[in-house]
Amino acid sequence: MTQRPGIFPTFFLSGFECSTFLWKDGKRRDLVDETQHREHALEDYRILQQLGIAVAREGIPWPMVDKGGDYDFRLIDPVINAMRQMKVTPIWDLCHYGYPDDLDPFSDAFTQRFANYCRAAAKYVSERLPGPYYFTPINEITFFSFCGGEWGWVAPYRNTREDREAFRVALCKAAIAGVKAIREVLPDSRMMHVDPLVQVIAPKDRPDLIEAAKHETFVDTFLAWDMLCGKEHPELGGSPEILDIVGANNYSFGQMEYRENGPHQALEPGHEGIEPLCTLLQRIWERYQRPMVIGETSGMGQGRPEWLRDVMQESMAAVNQGMDLHGICLFPAVDMPDWHTGKWLNNGICDLVECEGKLQRVQHQPYIDELRRWQKELNRVTALDEDPYSDPVELQDVIDAAKRLKPQPDANWN
Repeated sequence: MTQRPGIFPTFFLSGFECSTFLWKDGKRRDLVDETQHREHALEDYRILQQLGIAVAREGIPWPMVDKGGDYDFRLIDPVINAMRQMKVTPIWDLCHYGYPDDLDPFSDAFTQRFANYCRAAAKYVSERLPGPYYFTPINEITFFSFCGGEWGWVAPYRNTREDREAFRVALCKAAIAGVKAIREVLPDSRMMHVDPLVQVIAPKDRPDLIEAAKHETFVDTFLAWDMLCGKEHPELGGSPEILDIVGANNYSFGQMEYRENGPHQALEPGHEGIEPLCTLLQRIWERYQRPMVIGETSGMGQGRPEWLRDVMQESMAAVNQGMDLHGICLFPAVDMPDWHTGKWLNNGICDLVECEGKLQRVQHQPYIDELRRWQKELNRVTALDEDPYSDPVELQDVIDAAKRLKPQPDANWN
């Protein structure tokens, strides 16, 4: 009998880059196509199966399946078939920076159309895959609001702080409506709302920016989650049950030096302004007291195994401080291109190597070796059996490992 069952069938999760934004050149991007994930879906999910990862963040491309309120979901059939064969459960991303061309995201029509789409998507996937069911209605609301509302990288191409703040409210309104629509179809479905972990400091020579940096760290970072759980803008209908699972995305560039215009500057490793990951996680835990997942994390290049080691040590330190941690998502499973340059980031479990027009999946073995080490430390499975749900995650094993290892938060973790 499991003492403390986890939410997911495995503690380690993964996922696939699935952005479908209108880029600043006005062209629609489809990162699933760029990584050839649809045509390699069975191979990609077999890799996860063999790694003992039974959960993957996977996208439904809203702008491509929504035909003016009618839906054609056949585009996701290859990944559904692969999941079914490999026994991997999806966390469905329903809006990953992209929405239909004919919609104004600041309008009530956007909210209604998104809710209708969420309802249809929940019905489609539940008729083809067994439960339980997990969804991320709108990916990284805070980051999306910056990209589309202030920096003008993606549609709706706005360029002011006021636009960014209005865009964030609009996205939260739609996300809340989406959760309610999904639960009309699947009342027991779980939601994981993800946003970046952020720490912002002022430049040493700009004490006048200290308050702005603090506002970004301690207010802006949380506003979307606050709306989803009903702490802010309660008229939108948020609640703790809507927020449900908090997914905190953790990358090195989430710790930054404040810039008045444009994106902030990522701090260099060893910078005195860097806070331990454990500290950032604890801020979220204390604020919401909801189940938590590291919703995305990865190092770059040869630094991937060391990054995972640091993330795990910090996570175990946070568990020792009482955080209810249900999983860590190694994202992405296969490499992805830099949005701006198109160069491969080399941040996946597998690198992508072009050969005769095909992108071969090449596993990064040192990263996998570090994953295996932590699976052993936490008493987790290393490959999936016929029923990944037959042996639930025992969170007491994770808690016991954290107590045994006694890691200390380290400001130089990155």
